[in-house]
Amino acid sequence: MQIAVIQFPGSNADWDALHALRAVLQADARFVFHREESLRGFDAAVIPGGFSFGDYLRPGAIARFSPIVPALQAFAASGGPVLGICNGFQILTELGLLPGALTRNLHLRFECRDIHLKVEAKGAFTHALKPGQVLRLPIAHADGRYHCDAQTLERLEGEGQVAFRYCDEGGSAADDFNPNGSLHHIAGIYNEGRNVLGMMPHPERASEAILGNAAGSAIFESLKLHLQGGR
Repeated sequence: MQIAVIQFPGSNADWDALHALRAVLQADARFVFHREESLRGFDAAVIPGGFSFGDYLRPGAIARFSPIVPALQAFAASGGPVLGICNGFQILTELGLLPGALTRNLHLRFECRDIHLKVEAKGAFTHALKPGQVLRLPIAHADGRYHCDAQTLERLEGEGQVAFRYCDEGGSAADDFNPNGSLHHIAGIYNEGRNVLGMMPHPERASEAILGNAAGSAIFESLKLHLQGGR
């Protein structure tokens, strides 16, 4: 498995993602700097968290003009698996690879803590998970409130593109367990083809037992199953 971890100026979870892919998934992963123009030879791409270009203007707004973007868009259009984590999710919406936008947390505070999220949909990054399964993963964001227009929200819900939803330990979604005010408690969404996933929680930071939590490894194991055709 050849996996690209796309680096932008300001990425800060890039090494975490690379480590998870190499040490946990045993994949042949390497960095692809945003100035590169090709993803030829790669089986999947990961856009890690951080603050691309310092989050100037808004998160992901400048990253969308990077030279790697056309190759990333073509890769996704051809069915290539793309995972955007936190700032990566924000970038995916700026590129139009996912609908909607990630806006400032409703309470205007940076959130850095563990949360629970419920698995809602099957796709390239959730094959190893069951709908209704609850994961505990860390978050670290100030602009994680998912927002979209009513028509888009209806389509996401109707087509089963909501991948994850904030919840309590038992899987119940409510405002008290929504850390940023996202519409319908959305923590992650798929595109229509289910090969592009954007999520605010960080699976790469909870993928090994030594960290006290390996729940995130299921996201990467799901990718392995997808690439091996075990869907």
